[in-house]
Amino acid sequence: MTRTQVGIIGAGPAGLLLSYLLHAEGVDAVVLETRSRAYVEKRVRAGVCEHPTVELLREIGVGTRLDAEGLPHHGFSLRFDGQDHRIALTELTGKSITVYGQQEIVKDLIAAHEAKGYPIRFEVSDVELHDVDTESPRITYRDSDGAAQTLACDVIAGCDGFHGVSRPTIPADKVKTFDREYPFAWLGVLAQTPPSHEELIYTHHERGFALHSMRSPEITRLYLQVPSDEKIENWSDDRIWSELDVRLTTNAHDFVLREGPILDKGITPMRSFVTEPMQYGRLFLAGDAAHIVPPTGAKGMNLAVADVRVLSRALVELLQHKRSELAESYSDTCLRRVWRAEHFSWYMTSMLHVDPSADDFTRRLQLSQLRYTASSRAAATSVAENYVGLPFAWTSNA
Repeated sequence: MTRTQVGIIGAGPAGLLLSYLLHAEGVDAVVLETRSRAYVEKRVRAGVCEHPTVELLREIGVGTRLDAEGLPHHGFSLRFDGQDHRIALTELTGKSITVYGQQEIVKDLIAAHEAKGYPIRFEVSDVELHDVDTESPRITYRDSDGAAQTLACDVIAGCDGFHGVSRPTIPADKVKTFDREYPFAWLGVLAQTPPSHEELIYTHHERGFALHSMRSPEITRLYLQVPSDEKIENWSDDRIWSELDVRLTTNAHDFVLREGPILDKGITPMRSFVTEPMQYGRLFLAGDAAHIVPPTGAKGMNLAVADVRVLSRALVELLQHKRSELAESYSDTCLRRVWRAEHFSWYMTSMLHVDPSADDFTRRLQLSQLRYTASSRAAATSVAENYVGLPFAWTSNA
């Protein structure tokens, strides 16, 4: 048996950032990850970093590569009715977002752990949580050599995603879940080609939603709305490029879609999900372990960052100063932001996607909302404010 103050399940952005924040305050932590280091460093996920996320990474000294390689964006395009409308993020809010892949943040945080000797244990298996409703929880697992291990903790942080072991550890009668599945999915591709536009493009088209994004000046990330039961085998590279071209082109025909080799493609289901509360005894959930948002609002990774910023401060107070107020209010504090992000993500999803079950009345409402957003400074400001990220201080005790 070994001992640490905080056992962290999961080496995604949430778990790694929490570990780094805790170590900076003198709290010991150990990160356990079932995947290999190579896998988590290559796992393609989110790419939009909110303004508060960028500022935090800079503040703790892991923003050097982000500043050198990230792509600052001061607006995005909203396309519908065959026309392009720009949401001027910086003009409306004074803030911007940065396009920088989640896997790049993971690389930076792992390198920062390595430089300081903070422990991350990759390729563990058979992870189980025990006694989480006591002051002496523990984690059992097998290390990368297959040897049985026990990690005794003061606190466990479940940062292991929607399919992880942490949330199911909480008795079913102690939590309430809110869940909505959408009748469509995203077909996402990573293409080796320069972006076709300098900013992100969100498109509402009669054939379905499309998104033009990027990961670097040489790599483009693109998405198509497809049926929720669609099979990737039905989509050849040629079909993908053809459909993207149809949905992204404007009536002015001034947009040229740059094609290139497709490096990766897959289909992602769309859902909204929230667990309340986000804590049980000495187990605290963060990131996707506690909540899922449809990716239309670019909130998933940023919510995880906001969670662990609150949690790190709460655990420092609990473990260093024996004050439990912030730990006890952790869930309530985070859920205020979670539900705001859930609403914004639902709003963007509902406004931009074609619901196959919707009637003509609903479709007219969609177009009305899009036209209002594009023509009203007040409506555009509301979208921009949510998109760039509400300040951490927006939530109490944050």
